[in-house]
Amino acid sequence: MFKSNELKVGFLALLAFLILYFGFNFLKGNDVFSSARVYYVEYENVDGLMVSNQVMVNGIEVGKVKKVEIQPTKANKILVTLRLSQDIVIPDKTVAVLSDGALLGGKIIRLRLEGKGNLAEDSFLKGETEVGVTALLKERAIPVIANADSLLVSFRQISDKFDHTGTYLNTLLKTSNETVSNINGSVNGIVADNRTNVAQISANMKVLSADLVETEKQLRPLLTKFNTVADSLNALKIGKTLKEVDATVLSLKKIVQGLERGEGTAGKLIKNDSLYLGLNKTLLDLDKLLLDFRLQPKRYIGISVFGKKNTPPSN
Repeated sequence: MFKSNELKVGFLALLAFLILYFGFNFLKGNDVFSSARVYYVEYENVDGLMVSNQVMVNGIEVGKVKKVEIQPTKANKILVTLRLSQDIVIPDKTVAVLSDGALLGGKIIRLRLEGKGNLAEDSFLKGETEVGVTALLKERAIPVIANADSLLVSFRQISDKFDHTGTYLNTLLKTSNETVSNINGSVNGIVADNRTNVAQISANMKVLSADLVETEKQLRPLLTKFNTVADSLNALKIGKTLKEVDATVLSLKKIVQGLERGEGTAGKLIKNDSLYLGLNKTLLDLDKLLLDFRLQPKRYIGISVFGKKNTPPSN
């Protein structure tokens, strides 16, 4: 009976130890019953990567992060140990990209399978860090916050200036009200002082208007008569001018008819070609004379004491 109780206690202790061991590994993300291969990656900064974080290929989990440790001898680089499934083929140029796992945080390692063959276990993969949404938001937010601070400072300065401007405006409005009041008083006083003169001027304008109406009535018949006389004068002048033009045209017509019949000197010049023939003959003789003068100038201007036989003119 005693041995039976010890066996029970020992069995329960072993069972508890096994449950604790497998439960701890399960919580760490290690599958104790499946075979896996180990690979290593180095990063400058893992930015919150923790043990048991997922290793993904094309959106499917193929392993877990087994260990994350710092290397003081290698400028404090971070060595990450990956535990990958035996079923996945890792080419020789595979890249382990550290990226954001979700919008609210968390990190995963995404394998970009490149190259050929199957990389041996315990090999190093090339590590890259992807700029995540959180980092992008941080990069975008910092300039916006800086600009917002500058904008708030500018608004504060403008508001301070508007405080002074409000004081100036209040003073200006007060002065303007006083000025308007003074102007109204001055205008009322001027109107009161000149009310009699204004009334007299209005009466004079009425009398002048009545006189102008009477004058217009008297001038209207005179203008009508003047227009009648002017129309008559214009009619007389136009008739006289037309008669003179008709007489001139008739005279020109008679002159042209006389020229066509050859009457008078101008008509003979037009109809008779004897003048043209005579002028043409005269020009020919003059041309011969000039030619002879050029060839024998001594015949015309030479002076001889003893006399000389003249050379006959050339034809």
